[in-house]
Amino acid sequence: MTYKFETTIDFRSPKWNMDAWSRIQGDVNPENQKFSSVRGVILGVKPGEAAKELCGFDVFLASRLVPQEDGTIRRLNKEVIFYTDLRTGEIIEEWTNPWTGEKVNVVQVANDPFNYTISEYLILAPEDFKSADPEKAKPRKIPLIFPWYDFGGDRLSMSTDMHLYYPNSLNPEKFVRESSGNMVQVSEMMRYNVSRADLENPELTSIPYSGTWARITPWLPWMLMGQEAGHVVYNGAMFGGPDHSIISPQALAYAKEHYPQFLEAPTEDYGPSHSSLEIYARTQEPAPPLEG
Repeated sequence: MTYKFETTIDFRSPKWNMDAWSRIQGDVNPENQKFSSVRGVILGVKPGEAAKELCGFDVFLASRLVPQEDGTIRRLNKEVIFYTDLRTGEIIEEWTNPWTGEKVNVVQVANDPFNYTISEYLILAPEDFKSADPEKAKPRKIPLIFPWYDFGGDRLSMSTDMHLYYPNSLNPEKFVRESSGNMVQVSEMMRYNVSRADLENPELTSIPYSGTWARITPWLPWMLMGQEAGHVVYNGAMFGGPDHSIISPQALAYAKEHYPQFLEAPTEDYGPSHSSLEIYARTQEPAPPLEG
């Protein structure tokens, strides 16, 4: 089906925000796919000391948008996070913990699928409905209106931030060294820089963008930091484009060897979708106790 999208900029319109976000994330022509690439540094933050650069990361997503009969858009998506050497950008398989001196095996992230529906309302996490008050626990429809910043001329920037607190898929009694505890606190903050002319162009089913991605999350499970005080911060730059050219040579070569199915976006809506922690809990065994 042909999706009719709004091109008259209206920052307060949920329909316009939905269409703008869809064209930024993907391509509203379902015959086309879109790739996103994020690269940057992971910092380790512990109380009482300066942050440490721990490793790099190299992310790419392969996405396809499928307009639905009800006017929403289904986003079909595969995504990987590869961990890299800070200096060379090469994918690493082992990493030395700077606090313990322990050499550990790196567990790359490969989520297939990670799908969701884009509509004129915010996507709310399940924990948003947990409340002792029956009225507050009911599903709520919050209009999809993002913060936009107008820097004059052709320059616009959109923010998509989320702050979550939810049960940890890694049971700390089983995954003693991997789990940060019973709950997980995560913040993810993205900035999409786009052209006003592109947003207003009725011929563009997809919008090029550049931007930044920041994520605050507990220690990565494979770092084996357990419930040690502190957390990690992802800080990176991101771009979106129609093909593999935006993916780094290192990530592209590694994916071709180890994850070739992630180089093409899904063509069908299948699932369910699982988080990286859920997949870790399903596929990994707990690490043995640290000796000494």
